[in-house]
Amino acid sequence: MLRILIADDHEIVRKGVRDVIEAHPGWEVVGEAGDGQQALEIALREKPDVAVLDLSLPLLNGVALTRRLRQDSPKTSVLLFTMHDDDETVSGALAAGARGYVLKTDSERHLEAAISALGANRPYFSSVVSELLLDAAMNERKRWRLESFTTRELEVAQLIAEGNSNKQIARLLGISIKTVESHRSAAMRKAGARTAAEFVRFAIKHNLIQP
Repeated sequence: MLRILIADDHEIVRKGVRDVIEAHPGWEVVGEAGDGQQALEIALREKPDVAVLDLSLPLLNGVALTRRLRQDSPKTSVLLFTMHDDDETVSGALAAGARGYVLKTDSERHLEAAISALGANRPYFSSVVSELLLDAAMNERKRWRLESFTTRELEVAQLIAEGNSNKQIARLLGISIKTVESHRSAAMRKAGARTAAEFVRFAIKHNLIQP
C-alpha cells in the first residue's frame, strides 16, 4: 500500500488530489493538511511514502517543509504540486530536496504518473519543468536567493512576512524571543531588506507568501 499525504491550503485542490489517489488501487491518503505546520506534524506521525505539497502553504511554505521532511522523514518522497513554474522557484525546490514537480495546469495523468514514480523511488517532472531543468543544465544556474537561508530562518522569514510579532513567532516555533530576533536579523540581512515592507515584497517575490 502506497501511503500519501496531501498538503494544500485550498480544500478543492485537496479533494481533487484525493480523488486521484482513491481511484488508484493500492494507494491511500494517510492525512490532509491546510498549512505547512499541520502537514509536518502529520508527516512525522504517519511517515508517508509520498507527500504531495503545494509551495504556497501558510505557516510553513513548501520549500521549508521539504527541507524538514528530508531531514526528519527521509523516506518520504516530496512531490510539489503547484502553479509556480519559474526557473528560480523550480531550482530552489529541487535544491531543497523535492523528488517531483508537477504544475496544477498539467493534466490529471501527470499527477498520477508522478505519484507512481515517486512511490517507486524515481523522480518525476512534468514537461514544462523538464524544459526548465534542461535550460538550467545548459546554462550556468542563477543561485536561488533563498538557498543562503537556513531552514529556521526560512520559517521565521515566512512568519514575519505573514505579519506575526516576535512574541507570536516564538510561541509558534517554541523558541525564545531572543532567538527569533537573531533569526529575524539574519533573514532581513540576507534578503537585503531594511524595513518590514521591503521584506514583505521580498517574500512575495520569492513565493514565501501569497500576495
